[in-house]
Amino acid sequence: MSFSSQDWRPGCSIEMLHRRASLRQCIREFFFERNYLEVDTPLLSHDTVIDAHVDPIEVSVTGNRMFLQTSPEAPMKRLLAAGSESIFQITQAFRSAERGILHNPEFMIVEWYGVGDLWRDQMAIVEQLVRAGAEEIQGPLTARLEARAFSVTTYQQAFKRQLGIDVLSASDTELRKCSAEYLCISPLPDTRDDLLNLLLVSEIEPRLGFSEPEFLVDYPVSQAALAESSPVDPRIARRFELYVDGIELCNGYQELTDADELRLREATQQADRRRLKSSEFPGARRLLAAMDSGMPTCSGVAMGFDRLLMILTGHDLLSSVLPFSVEQA
Repeated sequence: MSFSSQDWRPGCSIEMLHRRASLRQCIREFFFERNYLEVDTPLLSHDTVIDAHVDPIEVSVTGNRMFLQTSPEAPMKRLLAAGSESIFQITQAFRSAERGILHNPEFMIVEWYGVGDLWRDQMAIVEQLVRAGAEEIQGPLTARLEARAFSVTTYQQAFKRQLGIDVLSASDTELRKCSAEYLCISPLPDTRDDLLNLLLVSEIEPRLGFSEPEFLVDYPVSQAALAESSPVDPRIARRFELYVDGIELCNGYQELTDADELRLREATQQADRRRLKSSEFPGARRLLAAMDSGMPTCSGVAMGFDRLLMILTGHDLLSSVLPFSVEQA
């Protein structure tokens, strides 16, 4: 990469540095008022939660294979299993090969877990937190939020509204037909989940959250990640995401507490990585041991701090709110 003598300068303004600090302080006070304990966990780990489509950054430490964490989820859940009660953290996270107007390989994340909370409780917490941040920052979103309640749309409703397909009941053949109509790629992916992910990213997400912030809920259980499946409808997971102006701000779950179920999901994700010819990872061995010992009922959320600040201040580029993007690091 070429270097200019001006590359030492920060990417964002000094005013933005102050706004970053103000938002961090606002978030800390928000959780302190709700009796959450602030924790810090390692950025480096021998383990990593396996996701077919998310790659951690791998490093060698004294000859050992280690990973910069894609989120603090696994170590925070180990603290929950040890009896920490409700916790939150503001920290850095890392994802390899993620770069774009809304992505940077290193980013700031706010992650929290409410012990005893259900996922719907955490949707209310998310709304309160975004409103508190908007009040603190006093940007373009502040006035919009004063007159609007957050809306809730199910994954099934969003696909029906935009694509005219009952996505939970559609056969693989019907889904491929829909994908062929909307996705400008050939050949189409082989698996149902890959088709769903592409349709979500290209046709659904860019249209969410424009009138008001919009929660997307009830994802297919095959995309449950570390969320519990619904006891009412086994086709869906107790998972939500929040969107503002087509941008995803957070991901929340009723957290999976069954270690055996996590082992099955890890095996599925590992198999998908082999199918995609991606690197294989050791998995969340210490998290599984913690879950075997017993993890409390809880609901958790991961929110992109930089994206939240970007939206609250009315910017379009993530780099506009970062002190230094990856190109300047």
